[in-house]
Amino acid sequence: MRTLLLLALAGLGAQLVDGSLGMAYGVTSTTLLLAIGTNPAAASATVHLAEIGTTLASGVAHWRFGNVDWKVVLRIGVPGAVGAFAGATFLSALSTEVAAPVMSLLLLGLGVYVLTRFTVAGLPTGRVGLPLRRRFLAPLGLVAGFVDATGGGGWGPVGTPALLASGRIEPRKVIGSVDTSEFLVALAASLGFLVGLGQQGVDLLWVLALLAGGLVAAPVAAWLVRHLPPRVLGSAVGGVIVLTNVRTLLRSDWVDASGTAQGVVLGAVAVLWAAAVAWSVREHRRASAAEATAAGTEAATSGTEAATSGTDRAPVAAGDARGQSRA
Repeated sequence: MRTLLLLALAGLGAQLVDGSLGMAYGVTSTTLLLAIGTNPAAASATVHLAEIGTTLASGVAHWRFGNVDWKVVLRIGVPGAVGAFAGATFLSALSTEVAAPVMSLLLLGLGVYVLTRFTVAGLPTGRVGLPLRRRFLAPLGLVAGFVDATGGGGWGPVGTPALLASGRIEPRKVIGSVDTSEFLVALAASLGFLVGLGQQGVDLLWVLALLAGGLVAAPVAAWLVRHLPPRVLGSAVGGVIVLTNVRTLLRSDWVDASGTAQGVVLGAVAVLWAAAVAWSVREHRRASAAEATAAGTEAATSGTEAATSGTDRAPVAAGDARGQSRA
């Protein structure tokens, strides 16, 4: 029962992050399942089965809030489904001993990318409104879908930053479109795992627990996407993913680090993570202050122009009045 409760809470937290940031449900949930000793292929299968429900709920919520570009959903989602099915069958064929460190490396790479991307660069917003071409979206969806299935997550960490970096679609629609198209990816990956694994190692109660938490969080996250600072959230989530998967790798047969070495490395990662979050908070406050100052300056300038215009009109009105009096 305790495990099911923890999974439900993990699903809730992961969906809050995913729905407001456009990434990290799969990576966060899979990382947790690996940490408690789940078979890598079974962990990814469990997460993707739960994602069928959470992504559907999230997509509906984002659609109701006007956060979805349906052209982008189809152009990235269909190739993503193809890549996810291929990735699921590939992962199903790997042995557990090989798959565990491979998946941790993939998750670690994604975590480092998310942490660095949002801490250093924040959210780029330029060239909004220009069309996104199929020759860009199709390969992106194919690669992101394959990474998502083999890494237990990656659709958002690959797709969301790439679309944001293009600067051609506003951030809220990037997040909403990526979340909505993930339904196709989760469905295809689940079919791939069922073909490769059957129900081996997949606990339906765990799937339902993750699903329950995600369903509660989905509508809240779609609303929060306009209110939470994504830069800070991205740094926080990236750090969790990096810390957890560094721990997994240090304990794997590939590294087999001593307890002291693990403590030193994990401590260093924790310090860097805290510094990244602090930097993101600082930059967010600085950007908010700059926007407030710019808005105040613009308002003051408009007021001055209005006052000047009123002063210029006053003598004219007085002259007109004198002229009418003489007449």
